[in-house]
Amino acid sequence: MNVSEIMVKMIAYSEGNLHDINHFLKVHAYAEMIAECEAVPREVRQTAEIAAIVHDIACPLCREKYGNTNGKYQETEGIPLTRAFLADTGLSEAVAERVVYLVGHHHTPQAVDGPDYQILLEADYLVNADEMGFSEENIRNAGEKLFRTATGKRLLREIYRG
Repeated sequence: MNVSEIMVKMIAYSEGNLHDINHFLKVHAYAEMIAECEAVPREVRQTAEIAAIVHDIACPLCREKYGNTNGKYQETEGIPLTRAFLADTGLSEAVAERVVYLVGHHHTPQAVDGPDYQILLEADYLVNADEMGFSEENIRNAGEKLFRTATGKRLLREIYRG
C-alpha cells in the first residue's frame, strides 16, 4: 500500500469519528510539508507520513478503557494496534517497525532519534496547539524546546504569530 491507501484504511478504521479523522489528516499534512521542505530522504518522509496517519490509533481504545487519551496510554496501547494495522500493508519490516516505534513514543520528546520522529512531534504539536487552545506561553516554550526543523519553527511562528 502507498501512503494514500494507508490513509484510506485509517479513515475506515476510525469508524466515522470526524475529530480523529480530521486530526490525523491535519497532522499528516504538516508532516508531509515539513518533510518535503526539509528535503528528507524518501524513506524517512514515508515513515514520518505513515506515523502521522496512525499516531493516535489507540485513542478510541484509551477513551473506552481509561476514560481519557493520556499520552502514555496512547503510546503503550498504540504499539500492538499499529503493528496489527500495518501487517497487511506490504510495508517493509523496517518501515513498519519504525512506525510502530514512533507511535509508541510520540508523547516522549526526550527520545528523538531521527528526523521522522522530530517531524511527527512538530506536526502533532502544530495541530494540538489549535485543537487544545494552547496558551501563548506554551507555544513559545515549544518553539524554544521542542521544535528543531527550520520549517516547523517557521510554521509555528506563522500560524501562531509568535
